[in-house]
Amino acid sequence: MSASRPRPIGLLTATVALLRKDLLIEWRTRARLNAIIFFALATLLMFSFALGPDTKLLEKNAGGYFWLAILFASVLALGESFRVESENACMDGLRLAPADARAIFLSKALGNTLLLTALGTLLVPVMVALYGVSIVTSGVDLGLILLLGCLALSAPGTVYAAISSNARARDVLLPLLLFPLVIPALLSAAKATTLVLQGDPMNQFGSWAGLLGGFNLIYWSVGFLLFPRIIED
Repeated sequence: MSASRPRPIGLLTATVALLRKDLLIEWRTRARLNAIIFFALATLLMFSFALGPDTKLLEKNAGGYFWLAILFASVLALGESFRVESENACMDGLRLAPADARAIFLSKALGNTLLLTALGTLLVPVMVALYGVSIVTSGVDLGLILLLGCLALSAPGTVYAAISSNARARDVLLPLLLFPLVIPALLSAAKATTLVLQGDPMNQFGSWAGLLGGFNLIYWSVGFLLFPRIIED
């Protein structure tokens, strides 16, 4: 009598289960969260110290410094996202599970998005206090750009983190692959954030937000389609 095959798990069910697993691990250890928070805060402080008492320049470029801090901290978050699966052949177990491999991409990318969005939320009041800026247009606009920007970093970042997870120099390889790719998203997020902080008399916010949305559509689709091939041996 032949053994019955395990029943396939739906994409949504598998994604939720894997995301819950990653969030529980993160909450119990909080090592990655603490590391990226302190790193991002140090980055904002270094920009403030480097420019000295020139408050006008700090106010003018606050949006760019804010997103550079998130970008640099994202390397730590993304690089650690596959470390658990790289140990004890956990990735092999996930590949053998009766579930779509794309659920791994969705769970990791969504988990990274939540982590970076939480980081950005914590950095906003720090940016306001350090750089002397204020939210001129709407807090909703800032929240939208923060979410879109973190989504834009997480999708290609998760793909490249999976590619570099088995490399010897993965800590060096990941930023080399990621930084050139996310330049359009970083510029769009920084410009839109600057408009929120300094005003938008020319109504340019929608164009930058649309560019970020298009970037997300492309790279989330590419990552979703190609991820099963990426994690193959």
